[in-house]
Amino acid sequence: MPRGKKENLIGYLFISPWLIGFLGLTLGPMLFSLYASFTNYNITSRMDFIGFSNYKRMFQFDDLFTVSLWNTIYYVAFTVPLTTVGAILIAVLLNQKIKGMSIFRTVFYLPAVLSGVGVYFLWMQMLSPSTGLVNTILAWFGIAGPAWLFDPEWTKPALILMKMWSVGGGMLLYLASLQGVSKQMYEAALLDGANVFHRFFYITLPMITPIIFFDIVTSTIGSFQVFQEAYVMSQSGDGGPANSLLFYNLHMWNNAFELFDMGYASAMAWVLFIIVLILTVFHLYLSKKWVYYEGGDGR
Repeated sequence: MPRGKKENLIGYLFISPWLIGFLGLTLGPMLFSLYASFTNYNITSRMDFIGFSNYKRMFQFDDLFTVSLWNTIYYVAFTVPLTTVGAILIAVLLNQKIKGMSIFRTVFYLPAVLSGVGVYFLWMQMLSPSTGLVNTILAWFGIAGPAWLFDPEWTKPALILMKMWSVGGGMLLYLASLQGVSKQMYEAALLDGANVFHRFFYITLPMITPIIFFDIVTSTIGSFQVFQEAYVMSQSGDGGPANSLLFYNLHMWNNAFELFDMGYASAMAWVLFIIVLILTVFHLYLSKKWVYYEGGDGR
């Protein structure tokens, strides 16, 4: 066997575990769900080809589809900017050379480590209208707190508030990027008379735009997949009250595993995939206009 082919074969052997996993656990299920979206698949027996009926039903006859998509867009529109800005501001504060700063960094990062049902139950207690910690603190300032998870107008802001509590993951990324900004640039700006705001907006922000871009893309994808919070914190996992917490993934879950309408749920999954793909491509296009790379020319 020629040496080049032998090296290629050895390379494929080394990556074969990943290839097998990708084909069997990612690409295979994706193709199966794509075919299932054109059928009346109900997990147990049926899988008759019905064409675009699932997609037609989604856009013309399923009122909850529109509600769930709107709830998800609302959540994404507020969560992504707020968590991005919050993570940047906290990272800037924690980037100061102050004694004991490692303790504060640990405290702010700790909520990002905690996750799962236990955290959601903790927040349900904190957001209790009568005995919750949040409304108790608001009462100290003479503010009557809302009903939060019991008021359709405040359920989504409650989940956004909970998301803001765990910005430590993004903060860690920004903190690492801030420490990589050249100190000579700050020194040169000081010599030119730049104040703290000038240095932040004309040096710090442009130098960390690649991390901002990465955070925005990944946060957008993750926010469109919101599910656990709504499933645990809504009434019996049905997206209540008044479907205000019926996010897209929760509606898809109910169709798949409550009604066993897997064909329709697969169609919903592919619609979500297309929406996220379009937004990601849009972000990639806009990144050429505002993301700065040290190598220049957008590379």
